[in-house]
Amino acid sequence: MIAPRTHLDRLEAEAIHILREVAGQCQNPALLFSGGKDSVCLLRLAEKAFRPGRFPFPLLHIDTGHNYPEVIAFRDRRAAELGERLIVRSVEDSIARGTVRLARPDESRNRHQSVTLREAIEEFGFDCLIGGARRDEEKARAKERVFSVRDEFGQWDPKNQRPELWRLYNAKVPPGGHVRAFPISDWTELDVWQYIAREGLELPSIYFAHPRPCVRRGNLLAPVTELTPAREGETVETLWVRFRTVGDIPCTAPVESRARTIEEILRETAATTVSERGATRLDDQTHEASMEQRKREGYF
Repeated sequence: MIAPRTHLDRLEAEAIHILREVAGQCQNPALLFSGGKDSVCLLRLAEKAFRPGRFPFPLLHIDTGHNYPEVIAFRDRRAAELGERLIVRSVEDSIARGTVRLARPDESRNRHQSVTLREAIEEFGFDCLIGGARRDEEKARAKERVFSVRDEFGQWDPKNQRPELWRLYNAKVPPGGHVRAFPISDWTELDVWQYIAREGLELPSIYFAHPRPCVRRGNLLAPVTELTPAREGETVETLWVRFRTVGDIPCTAPVESRARTIEEILRETAATTVSERGATRLDDQTHEASMEQRKREGYF
């Protein structure tokens, strides 16, 4: 007797179909791999789509230079285990070239990744970038198609989207532009954790609860590091925390948690009423439309 297909089976099949569409329609794609949980899922999906052969694209990471060291170490080890090519391009190099200019030395470099990403696209001639963005993360991401067209500046126009009726995807590249593909667009944070549990996927340690010095800033926690020291008048507390999402240290906040296993995280995620970006991203708090503005400027 054949077991009935679960919702994870359907999501997996759709994502594999999208990855194969990229491979079939695009000449020179790349898969963005940061070491975060969503890109870890993408690697497993790529394995299921293309093994025992090699991936038909390299892995690409735009390193801000302000990433958590546990995540960078995991990124390098996972790419080596898979035997796949990992291309790393750094915001530090863009700063040295003068193409990125910081308003102040301690500002978040998160939005500046757009510049380094465009430089990598031009350097390697990529016509499609595959990413792990999901529509449930943020309002602007919910407007995105599975295949998102970008112009020659890497910019996104939410009013210039192609229809994707009946799951038919058009990866035709506009003159000078490229396409960005999101195979797990329809997944939720809970779906990601359920898939990680089902597949037995390894993650960087900071996704699980651990003690860390933090300060409270409004409704969020800010980690205390060399890059993000406590401000005058702030009280440093050592709290049990975990990260729901990982990124640039100055803009990624942990959440209080005692969840040290995937099963405990699944229970927490099922009960939460705040999106992961809403609970953890300091750079999304400035304005409701801040993410959409960054995407219009070329942010992934």
